[in-house]
Amino acid sequence: MPAPLTAFIILVCMLSGMALGSYLRLVLPDEHTQADSKDILMSSAGMMATLIALIIGLLVTSAKGNYDNTTSGITQSAAKIITIDYYLSNYGPDAKASRDLMRQATATAIERVWPNESTQGADLTKMETATGMADVYSKIRELSPQNDSQKYLQSQALQISADMMQSRWMLIEQSQTNLPRIFLVVLTFWLTVLFAQFGLLAPRNRTAKSALFICSLSMSCAIYIILELNNPLEGTIKVSSAPLHKALSLIGK
Repeated sequence: MPAPLTAFIILVCMLSGMALGSYLRLVLPDEHTQADSKDILMSSAGMMATLIALIIGLLVTSAKGNYDNTTSGITQSAAKIITIDYYLSNYGPDAKASRDLMRQATATAIERVWPNESTQGADLTKMETATGMADVYSKIRELSPQNDSQKYLQSQALQISADMMQSRWMLIEQSQTNLPRIFLVVLTFWLTVLFAQFGLLAPRNRTAKSALFICSLSMSCAIYIILELNNPLEGTIKVSSAPLHKALSLIGK
């Protein structure tokens, strides 16, 4: 389910809980919202709010870590591409075909992950079937070194190419990690109950209702950000393509 739709559903659940609480405040006798009962409601609401804040904080940290790891992987891949091109440029004219192939593979990778630099998600299926870096690896292996210097340059280029193939699959596998659906269901239930308690305790005026609406909107936005950061190759919050564009501008020259 897309992150915006998930966040919207959770927002609707929170507002529904708030409306239910406001309705119960009207129909229940005053003894249910006064004195000791009110203290119990406030204490339970505080406990749930603390639990939810802790869970969301942990989720934000985890999602941000996943986003940072993917960003680091993209940056390292760009640096490795530049390094391979450096080795091949020193190898000699025989490596020109390998350099051209690597430039083409880099441009294709950018187009697949950042199609038209829009909010469109990356085509992960095409990424999985892509053979650009594997073709570069095979092309480098076909080189016939004539001296020890060329042998060294070929071996270094092959090693980095192999590392990049592994890094590509790491990025693909990381992009498959999603929050368990049952986790989102439980979190939604907690938020709905919490806002039902808020609605039961809140006075019937626009100021209180506006404050609760802004609070529920903020919570749904936090969940939206978590879901977006957890999928850094898709959605609107995507990793930057700047490192690969920089590499593309440097290789093959």
